[in-house]
Amino acid sequence: MLLLNQHTNYRGPLDASDADNLSVAAAREVERFLGYRDGHKETPLISLTGLAGEIGVSSIHVKDEGRRLDLGSFKALGGSYAVIRILLEEASRQFSRDVGVSELHTPEVKAVAAGMTICCATDGNHGRSVAYGAQLVGAQCAIFVHSGVSRERIAAIARFGAQILRVEGNYDDSVAEATRVAAEQGWTLVSDTSWPGYVRIPGLVMQRYTPLLSEALRQLPERPTHVFVQSGVGGIAAAVAGHLSVLLGHDRPFFTVVDPSRAACLFESARVGHPVKVAHAQSTVMAMLECYEPSLIAWRVLSRAADAFMTVDDEDAINAMKRLANPTDGDLAVVAGESGGVGLAALLKAASDPDVRAKIGLRADARVFLINTEGATDPRLYEQLVGFTPAHVSAKNLKLRKNMSTG
Repeated sequence: MLLLNQHTNYRGPLDASDADNLSVAAAREVERFLGYRDGHKETPLISLTGLAGEIGVSSIHVKDEGRRLDLGSFKALGGSYAVIRILLEEASRQFSRDVGVSELHTPEVKAVAAGMTICCATDGNHGRSVAYGAQLVGAQCAIFVHSGVSRERIAAIARFGAQILRVEGNYDDSVAEATRVAAEQGWTLVSDTSWPGYVRIPGLVMQRYTPLLSEALRQLPERPTHVFVQSGVGGIAAAVAGHLSVLLGHDRPFFTVVDPSRAACLFESARVGHPVKVAHAQSTVMAMLECYEPSLIAWRVLSRAADAFMTVDDEDAINAMKRLANPTDGDLAVVAGESGGVGLAALLKAASDPDVRAKIGLRADARVFLINTEGATDPRLYEQLVGFTPAHVSAKNLKLRKNMSTG
């Protein structure tokens, strides 16, 4: 289902705070922070030339965030960055001077970190990033997980030393509980969603995603004409749409936000013209996107910078996983988790419908940019859905490269 943006703020300027938060200068500063991270390197941009020809567009490029900092998703950028920024700000307050990232591992700053407890709610990936950031700086950490988070994803968080606190219900219930306990215990809440009175820290999380796009624009042979980005509460979609809006203005690509049909909080917000909470009915396989209320700042950006809102079904998401794992001849395979390939799911759905193609201008000369937001963060479920292990899929690329080098 497709809905063109009809909001009164559509294509208007971003709120001044959002424009500053997602500016080129802010993106460069975030990239400078990344330089202090062990093992940091740009994630690959993968060209799916065969698939582009198959569906009748000029090109498809996928930014593979499944390889980001060995944490398996784009979330590796957001939560850990916010933790570092919060620590440095607290150290600056205590020392009555500016404390920079170069001092992160000094005994004085580590002593400040040891007195802090960082917490958040998660579907899996954000919590892993926050726990990693807390371990990196030496802070205590508590992660709230709802009943739908798999054992594999919980184990991946716990290996960073975080305390796991289980909450009955869904993601929104875990956010409410994390907020309550943080206020009660004096912990620092690092949420990737925002609400009235709580916007700054989610803004830092969202800001951290801008280097992903900076990297992609350096890697792309030409600017894209169309971008499809999946959304949960909307952080990654807003970061990409907002940064493109600031950078390119009215020359930016046509931007489509993609929701799971069973958790379409941004789609429904676009339908009524203001943020809404949708009812929780049946869970979706797109677990990292199963959010029922949008982030306030994400909606504020997307109501202006998104061109369309779209929903995909579970079957579409699984099909996209399989298409990426079993690519058209000559294309590289991509390991995408249940939520990772949702942008592709929307592209395939749009490309198969002449009416949708016409509405979004998806012509033969279209250059499409997508983000694989997560790899196989639950390897057991990945194998169950795709039919192969992540290692088996990755091995296809080794074989293809070998054949290309000897051919």
